[in-house]
Amino acid sequence: MPNKQENALNNILSVDIGGSNIKACLLSPDGTALSEYTKLPTPVKSTPEAVLIVIKQLAATMGTFGKISVGFPGYVKQGVVYTAPNLAKGKWHRIELAQMISDSIGKPVRLINDADLQGLALVDGEGFEIVMTFGTGFGTALLYDGELLPHLELAHLPITNNKDYDDYVGDKAMRKIGIKEWNERVARVIDIYKTVFNFDKLFLGGGNSKYIDFKLEDHVKMASNREGIKGGAKLWKVQEKYHLVTKHPAKSAL
Repeated sequence: MPNKQENALNNILSVDIGGSNIKACLLSPDGTALSEYTKLPTPVKSTPEAVLIVIKQLAATMGTFGKISVGFPGYVKQGVVYTAPNLAKGKWHRIELAQMISDSIGKPVRLINDADLQGLALVDGEGFEIVMTFGTGFGTALLYDGELLPHLELAHLPITNNKDYDDYVGDKAMRKIGIKEWNERVARVIDIYKTVFNFDKLFLGGGNSKYIDFKLEDHVKMASNREGIKGGAKLWKVQEKYHLVTKHPAKSAL
């Protein structure tokens, strides 16, 4: 019979890196939260090294786990970060963050876009479903019958002559134009996505989604960050495909 320590090694540390906060929660393999939802501020100088220090601080408070899931606010391919528009500028191109975390903490790591991580937790698994996240920036995830599709940085498509979606409905825009006009912009974004993608369901999450105050259609649902971080458990149930790989600690780091 497995002992408690062996069972605990099936637990998963789920980490969500944001422009304002880095959040973590310990999950069972089925996604049950085994710890408090904990967050620490994202470092002002949010370099890879500074972010790694915060992840280690959070991990040290979480008890025993055997795997790590990480959601990152940018474009990630095979555990390598290529863009991070809301973190330290010029410091995040081709950063092997999954390997860095794995070597530092000594556990296998799966690293994907943060909206994709939330998407795995939020969708119903039927038809074409989209997740939008409203936080420091704007994030999206696309899933079909529950399968995570290759990530597209739709936040950087232009929506006006001089703005992309990040500029249009990100946190800076909300603070500049106010809640009322920001809601009008969010409603426009939803209408555009409805026309372009013809989604079956849309889920709205991220820290600023709580400010959405207009009536939503029946196939548009609100979600919370606390629900979204549970995607860290589902991430370890999906097969390695498209941009998803598992990074293991290098022998030299053990």
